Amino acid sequence: MSGFLPDEPNAEVRVSPNFSPRRGTLRPDMIVLHYTGMATGAGAEAWLCDPASEVSSHYCVHEDGRIVQMVRESDRAWHAGQSSWFGRTDINSCSVGIEIVNPGHSLGYRNFPIQQIGAVAGLCAGIIARHSIPAQRVLAHSDVAPGRKIDPGEKFPWKALFAVGVGHLVPAAPVRRGAVLKAGDTGAEVEALQSMLALYGYGVEITGIYDRQTEIVVEAFQRHFRQSLVDGVADGSTVRTLQRLLASARAVFPK
Repeated sequence: MSGFLPDEPNAEVRVSPNFSPRRGTLRPDMIVLHYTGMATGAGAEAWLCDPASEVSSHYCVHEDGRIVQMVRESDRAWHAGQSSWFGRTDINSCSVGIEIVNPGHSLGYRNFPIQQIGAVAGLCAGIIARHSIPAQRVLAHSDVAPGRKIDPGEKFPWKALFAVGVGHLVPAAPVRRGAVLKAGDTGAEVEALQSMLALYGYGVEITGIYDRQTEIVVEAFQRHFRQSLVDGVADGSTVRTLQRLLASARAVFPK
């Protein structure tokens, strides 16, 4: 027995009991992408539907492109955990969560199959259309929970999604030798970096001190937007990519 009709026309339904009403909003305005981080897709799907796990996601996308919906988009799935974006901390209430089957870094992280990414892109496009979700609010779990989570990781092909109109991206500036900002640095340049990260939405305190939290947030930014080198060091490539991203956001999504 399915329990509900899927929001996504191509999705199968396997109902998870792990959900609740959305708080403070009637509809989502964000998509959060995860990887499952488990040995098999079947195991991940079972865990997301197990009352004992107390976790869930709206969707699970298998490696063969099969989409399974477990929670209605109108309901609050339990996927993001402790997280924040633009100061909002109840990300579960304002987002649709998509789990993408991949064993993750601890179990043999691998490339995402083309058919799987095609299914993710199509699913995201449908969610965006249904809820008018802005492109810059298609995010990684690592964006909203930096340090605590690193999924879907540096192998996730954001470019493939962007190529079909899903998400916000700019070409990453080339990595070159030069001055860097790193742990322990202080001053106006560090404050400017923190301000730019916060302006995009990341949860970082503006102190002018390149502390561990700043390093973690830079890693999260790199994992999504400058994937060739994820080291928490704000080199010229990282800073220029961030500047390009903010300029693009202002141009495409003016306030």
